[in-house]
Amino acid sequence: MRDGAIEISKGRYRESFGRYYEQFEVGDVYEHRPGRTISEADNTWFTLLTMNQHPLHFDVEFAAQTEFKKPLIASPLTVAIMTGQSVSDVSQKAVANLGWTDIRMLKPLFAGDTLYSESEVLEKRESQKRPNQGIVTIKTTGKNQHGEVVCDFVRTMLIWKKGHGPAES
Repeated sequence: MRDGAIEISKGRYRESFGRYYEQFEVGDVYEHRPGRTISEADNTWFTLLTMNQHPLHFDVEFAAQTEFKKPLIASPLTVAIMTGQSVSDVSQKAVANLGWTDIRMLKPLFAGDTLYSESEVLEKRESQKRPNQGIVTIKTTGKNQHGEVVCDFVRTMLIWKKGHGPAES
């Protein structure tokens, strides 16, 4: 492996992303880059797509009457972007997501804010039913452009072990 790529024949390389089960170490933290600046259009499309009709997400006049004074980015969009930012590091070689828990929205995001995420490996264990896979639990934390924590959650994934899975081809 060289610079995130696997040599598949002499002088020929294939990009490789993610980690196999064996490559996760409890306590390791992965900073996910690039960040993502969230636009008003992102938020509007997400609220339309998910049928979230709360006016705090798309009605400027309504939002002006709240403590926030402007529309908020929809919370599920924040979680979705954070999850997406982490894929190339922690779940590119996942078989499946097993669940999200302890989702906390700690500070609002607004259009124009940039979201950065990082994930810490909390635990890992062999799968009892699937010998070619293991279970990894991470905590993902999202921060805005000022370094303030806006959201965090715990996610558990079923991950292929090295030498197994479709990513090997």
